[in-house]
Amino acid sequence: MRVVAISDTHAPRRWKSCPPAVAAHLDGADLILHAGDACTAGVLAELAEYAPVRAVLGNNDGPDVAAWGAPETLELDLDGLPAAMIHDSGQAKGRLARMRRRFPAAALVVFGHSHIPLDESDEALGLRIFNPGSPTDRRRQPHGTIGLLDIRDGRLVNAEIVPVT
Repeated sequence: MRVVAISDTHAPRRWKSCPPAVAAHLDGADLILHAGDACTAGVLAELAEYAPVRAVLGNNDGPDVAAWGAPETLELDLDGLPAAMIHDSGQAKGRLARMRRRFPAAALVVFGHSHIPLDESDEALGLRIFNPGSPTDRRRQPHGTIGLLDIRDGRLVNAEIVPVT
């Protein structure tokens, strides 16, 4: 299963339409995960033209994103891999343990909010947390980014943060 993780697109201020560098990675995706702050449901509809989309609400999302079907948190099965998604995972200190408590069954938690790409694991907790960053609002990061997840038979075999600007 090829999953594209994206977050913090901030339409229409930052995301006018899907950037070509992002679209290149969406072609052939099995699923797109949007970890909040799409800001308009139009972003989710546009992404759904490439692959099925699952999204969570971000702190800047309007009522149309909730009406589209984005909950505050989401737990899902990715080809046998138990996963969860939330927009704001809180402060960096204690994040892995906090996400383990919040999502006790998850092996992977995808989140956004900070615009800072992150891929971190704790084998003792049995958890990997993944923030794809933002493709359109890099803030102090060197590049806008998205995440690519390769999942096979219940295992995350590859996770990559990819620059798109």
